[in-house]
Amino acid sequence: MNFKKYILIAGAGLLALYACKNNDDNDIIAVPLRDRGEQAIEDDATLREYLETHFYNYEEFANPPADFDYKIVIDTIEGANENKTPLLNQVETKVVNREGVDQNLYILKVREGEREDITFADSTFVTYRGYLIDNEPFDSAITPLWFDLPATVDGFSQAMVEFKGGTATGIGVDGTLTYDDDYGIGAVFMPSGLGYFANSPLGVIDPYDPLIFLFEVYDVNDETDHDRDGVLSLLEDVNNNQDLNDDDTDDDGIVNYLDVDDDNDGVATINEDLEPDTDLTVDRDGDGDPTNDIGDGDPTNDDTDGDGIPNYLDTDDTGSRLDS
Repeated sequence: MNFKKYILIAGAGLLALYACKNNDDNDIIAVPLRDRGEQAIEDDATLREYLETHFYNYEEFANPPADFDYKIVIDTIEGANENKTPLLNQVETKVVNREGVDQNLYILKVREGEREDITFADSTFVTYRGYLIDNEPFDSAITPLWFDLPATVDGFSQAMVEFKGGTATGIGVDGTLTYDDDYGIGAVFMPSGLGYFANSPLGVIDPYDPLIFLFEVYDVNDETDHDRDGVLSLLEDVNNNQDLNDDDTDDDGIVNYLDVDDDNDGVATINEDLEPDTDLTVDRDGDGDPTNDIGDGDPTNDDTDGDGIPNYLDTDDTGSRLDS
């Protein structure tokens, strides 16, 4: 399996989980969801205990042996390792608010990377290993894969934006891209509220499980426009919370970054790109009518009625209609 959202299920929230009651009537009993705030506190305590009692192979990164593979390895602080520096002293804490609850995300930044910045709307070329809090592995990708960050769990995408891609140097004998040693290397320790919460996939992860991912970030595909509507996906985060999956301006069940008509006014977003008609004598698109010319390729800067809402999000934008 992989840890994608399975049709964007992470953080969706269920009204109840259901279990069969073992009696002759086969009654169904509802098991209420746990309170997100209380679960966040419980998960944070679990994660901090883990980070206090585990370390990573930082000494190998500081003085790499000849055969070092530059992979993070985590072990318990005990016995011969009792003097190791705990992860808690080496991670960064990032607070992410989801559904009104602050969640602590812990990020280990072994190497940030040196190339392109990553945003929550991008795709990243990564390898990873996923673990439960008891160090049981549940998923991995040894060969790099492209992951569309809006379709991954929040904790992973929010960690990725703290890293950068590397430099592709060529193609290896196995046909895969090779990279210089400037790619990102890190780990993220996430509460269930930034993972799957109660909606665990395929029974592999239990409900309310905190998750751990170790990863390498090789490349990034930025300036993504998922629906090709002329508006970069990064700009379709209308409420500015770095989550594209809760922005649906027209409430049609299709989030903006996948919706070709964001305001559901019958005019495709890409056709609501107009520059102000400052020169009505120039026919820029050559259709014989200088008043309906397609604009500058950016629908976000067109507000025909001057109400502060760009045409592509405004159902009442008089004068913005173009010939289709």
